[in-house]
Amino acid sequence: MKDIAIIFDCGATNLRVVAINQNGTIEAKQTFVNNTIEDPYLKGGKIWDIDEIWHKLKEASKHVISRIDKNRIAGVSVTTFGVDGTFIDRNGSLLYPVISWQCERTLPIINRINEYISAEKLYAISGIFPYAINTINKLIWIKENYPGIIDKASDFLFISSLLVYKLSGQRITNSTMAGTSMLTDIRTRGLSKEILQTLGISPEIFPPVKEAGEQAGEITSHTAEETGIPTGIPVYVTGHDTQFAIFGSGAQSGSPVLSSGTWEILMSRSNTFRTEEKQRDLGITTELDAIPGYYDIGLNWMGSGPLEWIREHFFANNGEKEDYEDIINEASKIKPGCNGVRINPDFINAQKTQYPSGIFGLNLHTGRAEIYRAALEALACKLKKGLHALEDTGNFTTSEITCVGGGSKNTLWNQIRADMCNAPIRLIGQKETTVLGAALFVFAASGNFQNPAEALQHIDYSPHIIYPSENTEMYQEIYESYHPYI
Repeated sequence: MKDIAIIFDCGATNLRVVAINQNGTIEAKQTFVNNTIEDPYLKGGKIWDIDEIWHKLKEASKHVISRIDKNRIAGVSVTTFGVDGTFIDRNGSLLYPVISWQCERTLPIINRINEYISAEKLYAISGIFPYAINTINKLIWIKENYPGIIDKASDFLFISSLLVYKLSGQRITNSTMAGTSMLTDIRTRGLSKEILQTLGISPEIFPPVKEAGEQAGEITSHTAEETGIPTGIPVYVTGHDTQFAIFGSGAQSGSPVLSSGTWEILMSRSNTFRTEEKQRDLGITTELDAIPGYYDIGLNWMGSGPLEWIREHFFANNGEKEDYEDIINEASKIKPGCNGVRINPDFINAQKTQYPSGIFGLNLHTGRAEIYRAALEALACKLKKGLHALEDTGNFTTSEITCVGGGSKNTLWNQIRADMCNAPIRLIGQKETTVLGAALFVFAASGNFQNPAEALQHIDYSPHIIYPSENTEMYQEIYESYHPYI
């Protein structure tokens, strides 16, 4: 039975190849560290070394394939972070390195994007919030600094498509990666001719757009030697890791997913969206979901960064930070409201916030536990505000919030979230949601299931639900008191 998917997962910090079966169990995996390097053509610029990435993924693949039955492989796919890519020539050689989303060279470009197209129109067409990391800014930077590259280019490939090309020899554009670029028309799921024409770039430079689950090609004989994957195994399209993490979490439309880490990313699948001035002012970005007809509406804000700052400055002795379990236990003894202590959760990034920064309401009796809990409450207020914005944009009412990532392990924070938002918090046993989400599309495409939704029904999430307590009314008062800070 062909019940194993091989997923090449290229993350910003880790490169992995994972063998996962259709029950959601990982049968083998191998991980290597990923990192940017300095751009040889721009001092201080950050790029991804595709040759190094591919070398590590090949080694990881050989290790994984040696530990499984090759006859069980249903297909292969690739997931990566969004927005990054580059131009290649007819032979497949890179004409410029892949500029990393971590590079600051594009910041001045988004600040003057109106020279090409109005920011309002750009947002209205694409749905993507005007971040400096967006693909459109990289294309403009290359056009302005190395105009000859575009003239020589055969194709523009996103980083996921570069890896698909390595695996199968086929050049494709996948919809979920294109949907992060600020180059697409969210209403057609295709590249926007209007946007590209204003840049002076032909839409033909992008290979045909394929949807998740379509076959891109198959493992070539050369790739089989390099990776250990048998020749002829289908290579299926997936793409942007966020979309497949949301699908892999098992969250349904209208049930937002909160990825809680250094940054908190709140996204919800919806069959409606809006890209008006109100949404842009709120910082909402809307990406193409893995399934046509759905959209992933999202917001993000600083997450555990303030908590780490508090831990370092208030919960450390002789440079040794105290365990989170002890910190949480101490903060759990403090009543909601933290005796009037309030925190602007953006305080460690104060130069970029419009509200007063700092910790407020301190008195002679304030202890470190009040400060820590106040940070949890402030971040929960951010979540509630974001939730309201997503509900308004996607025209839905939240039934529950699925929480994943490192911040989902904080029991006190989860209860505060449930009380603040007056919504259940759903925690799941499945941790590799990106890999799982991509694998479900592979299994559906290979014929094991009629569609990814059916494949999803075979996954045991072992959910743990945290329900709101009797403190919800008190937290509504706390939320209202935070308006000056959030």
